[in-house]
Amino acid sequence: MSLESSPLNFLDAFEDPAMVARYTDGPRRFVPGFDDLHRMTGLLLAERVPSDATVLVLGAGGGLELKALAEAQPGWRFVGVDPAAEMLRLAERTLGPLAARVQFVKGLVDDAPEGPFDAATCLLTLHFLDADERRRTVGEIRRRLRPGAPFVAAHSSFPQAAAERSVWLSRYAAFAVASGAEPELAESARKAVEAHLPLLDPAEDEAVLKDAGFSGVSLFYAAFTWRGWVAYA
Repeated sequence: MSLESSPLNFLDAFEDPAMVARYTDGPRRFVPGFDDLHRMTGLLLAERVPSDATVLVLGAGGGLELKALAEAQPGWRFVGVDPAAEMLRLAERTLGPLAARVQFVKGLVDDAPEGPFDAATCLLTLHFLDADERRRTVGEIRRRLRPGAPFVAAHSSFPQAAAERSVWLSRYAAFAVASGAEPELAESARKAVEAHLPLLDPAEDEAVLKDAGFSGVSLFYAAFTWRGWVAYA
């Protein structure tokens, strides 16, 4: 999911066919190392899971991470969960023949099968949730994992003190412009993040994972306003 909408209207935006048609270009412009994030995610999961693993992917709309993981691991199967039907349709188109290895579920974490899953990911999604819902969602992910199973989460997470927050948001927009985004779009996205998203600082995000019962929480990705962690159920 992209940061171009507020949490109040992002679901409506992701059901807009015109917006969805433009989606695949967006993350690479706003997220430094976007493709490498997917590559690292696959490597971290592969350290702990079997060659025939079943992986829960929460926030699977668009299908970009599903495609990267499916191409890297031909024996894995996936359950891809997303609240936006239009984004799930895009994921099917993105995956092409690889979609045969994915069970698509329209909904939130509560709509995911009980598992147990061998691994889980939640990329570019948790920043849309307020602190209480974020904790609940992470707890529901952990509940669906086998003991010791890896979980990779990556989302917007950076210092939230007023002065630092402003600097990092400016860098977020500057990176997007340097990556080819129109300045007006980058500024609009910056304002939407600043005004609407219930962001946490990295220490708070780590605490969410630990409070849900995950152990071995380790930062593996830090890029401007983005952080990624691996943890184990």
